[in-house]
Amino acid sequence: MILIKKFAYFIIVFLITIIGALIIKNIYKLNNNNKEIIQVNAKTYEEENNLSEVKIDEENIFISTKIPDNILQKMIGNSIPEKEKNKVNIEALSYLKITYWGFDEKTHIGEMIVNKKLAKEVLDIFKEIYEKKYPIEKIKLIDEYDANDERSMKNNNTSAFCYRKIANTGKVSKHSLGTAIDINPLYNPYIVGNNISPVNASKYTNRTINKKGIIKKKDDLYNAFIKRGWTWGGEWKGKKDYQHFEKDI
Repeated sequence: MILIKKFAYFIIVFLITIIGALIIKNIYKLNNNNKEIIQVNAKTYEEENNLSEVKIDEENIFISTKIPDNILQKMIGNSIPEKEKNKVNIEALSYLKITYWGFDEKTHIGEMIVNKKLAKEVLDIFKEIYEKKYPIEKIKLIDEYDANDERSMKNNNTSAFCYRKIANTGKVSKHSLGTAIDINPLYNPYIVGNNISPVNASKYTNRTINKKGIIKKKDDLYNAFIKRGWTWGGEWKGKKDYQHFEKDI
């Protein structure tokens, strides 16, 4: 009787071991299959969205794609005025998602439209300044402000593409080509004569003050743009555009 019980116990233990091994094997196989599915989905997403560069980890996202349809719909009538839309080459523009270091010393994700020829370079610039924790208050499409440049600047919003004329002129801005970027514009105003934009930025015409987000010659932001061949409006003669970086293509 004792031998029968021992034998039965041995059989039960043996069966439990076999079943456990099969379960572990299936779990391992399932995990591998899920990884393959994730990889395939990531590849499909990249192909479908025409990603030119992707860097995604726990915190950092730097992506360049064609402009998504829902974003383009927001742009029409705003940063792409209805009467000017035939002048804008949508295919020449790229939609960026950018990780940046906020004034609150936390990581945020912003959106930007730039010229496709500069997309990778702009991502490289923002990677560099993010790694150095250069503060930017916000990065939103100017369409969030109905493409009203003054409102965007007043809110210290960093932006790039917008089909518009240069202030107080009839000349089309480089922003219309996506080859110019305005950064922390409230603290880095545009000054021509007695005119200041945005209008609430008069105290920041004093460039000797030290405040988070003020662009100074040879700081990390300045260096990241200038070494890649960009021009800074803070070095222009006659007028000053301290928020503005542009590049000829």
